[in-house]
Amino acid sequence: MSLKTSADVLIGGKIYTLSGYESEEYLQRVANYINSKLNEFDEMENFRRFPADMKSTLLELNIADDYFKAKDQAEKLEETLREKEKEIYELQHDLISAKIQVESSEKTAADLEKENRELLLHKSKLESSLEDALLGKVKGQVPIESEEEELKVELEELESEPEAEEPEPEKKDDKQRVTQEN
Repeated sequence: MSLKTSADVLIGGKIYTLSGYESEEYLQRVANYINSKLNEFDEMENFRRFPADMKSTLLELNIADDYFKAKDQAEKLEETLREKEKEIYELQHDLISAKIQVESSEKTAADLEKENRELLLHKSKLESSLEDALLGKVKGQVPIESEEEELKVELEELESEPEAEEPEPEKKDDKQRVTQEN
């Protein structure tokens, strides 16, 4: 807690000793405020005609009016501050959500890129195998799978052809048979 301070101030042409826990500078500012209010009223012609107690009451009412207006303004500023803090909190929440979404998207993109590379590699291997198979056919080398396919096709063609009558074997005379057998 601060030490109690005292200050001599001039208010309405009289010297007063004010004391409190605020600084001497603050006490002088309070006295200056009261003096500015007194000067404001002294400039009005009608105010000078009022009795002293009426002047004091009007001055007190005016100071109270300033106080309530300042208090209302402070409350509005505090409400605005709370709204801004709430908005900042929501924006931070949205930012964190967006960061999480971006990280998730980046991970998905990386996974898809990896899968794409694997598929391209697989495609390249398949193209290479196809090229080897085609080159093998050209050189007269038929891969086993292709050879099986060709045999199946030939078998199907043979089965689908109508059967032709077999020609009778020519009769050879016995002499020729004997010579051939010998």
